[in-house]
Amino acid sequence: MPLKFTLRPGEKVIVNGAVIGRGEEPGSFYLFNKANFLRGREVMKEEKADTIEKKLYLIIQLIYLFPEDAPGNLEKFEIILAETMRHRPDSLTELTEVARLVHSGDYYRALKATAKLF
Repeated sequence: MPLKFTLRPGEKVIVNGAVIGRGEEPGSFYLFNKANFLRGREVMKEEKADTIEKKLYLIIQLIYLFPEDAPGNLEKFEIILAETMRHRPDSLTELTEVARLVHSGDYYRALKATAKLF
């Protein structure tokens, strides 16, 4: 069964690294095969990553959208995760779940779990 998503006028989505924009009218799209995608409102821009939690989100986003760079970004993820755990000991349960999701390759859910931290 395909995944259906709707974009608002002017909204963008990234599918497998390609940015796709919607025109002036809302529209629905279907993904018929496995693809890595984020809607524009889910994308963290580097200049907006101004907290440790947002930096963690950003690195997971890079792993998810650009699998060709994943080995290096996974190393960075481990460093940022450790730093986040030091700064947010109150969120160790949530951060452990984020780590589990990343290590199992479930990057989209890891992004959603990380977003709940900020």
